[in-house]
Amino acid sequence: MAMEEITERVGNMDLNDVHKKNRIQVSNTKKPLFFYVNLAKRYMQQHEEVELSALGMAIATVVTVAEILKNNGLAVEKKISTSTIDMRDESRGRPIQKAKVEIILGKSEQFNDLMAAAAEEREVAADVDDHS
Repeated sequence: MAMEEITERVGNMDLNDVHKKNRIQVSNTKKPLFFYVNLAKRYMQQHEEVELSALGMAIATVVTVAEILKNNGLAVEKKISTSTIDMRDESRGRPIQKAKVEIILGKSEQFNDLMAAAAEEREVAADVDDHS
């Protein structure tokens, strides 16, 4: 294949599909829950919405993150999609199916007010620490 053809194909690909800037892929790492909650807040500040996705056992984490954001009034659920994907099981050498979930959350109407209030609280707390 000529280099021009490859370049053209890459040019036609939507790079947003390859790696969306507002997608958080949760894996079974040892990162604490609030790492993902805070990252989701940052993404919503920048992009208006965030897409959380996970496979298998990490699905519970994604659901919990979404619920924390919704229960705190920061996010509204826009879309949930479930699917299964084929993966190779390295130990058995055959394909296995893994559950996948994607949850798209949008900013709630109170998002900016709540985030501003939280930032103000942190500033006040920092002032108190400085003066004690």
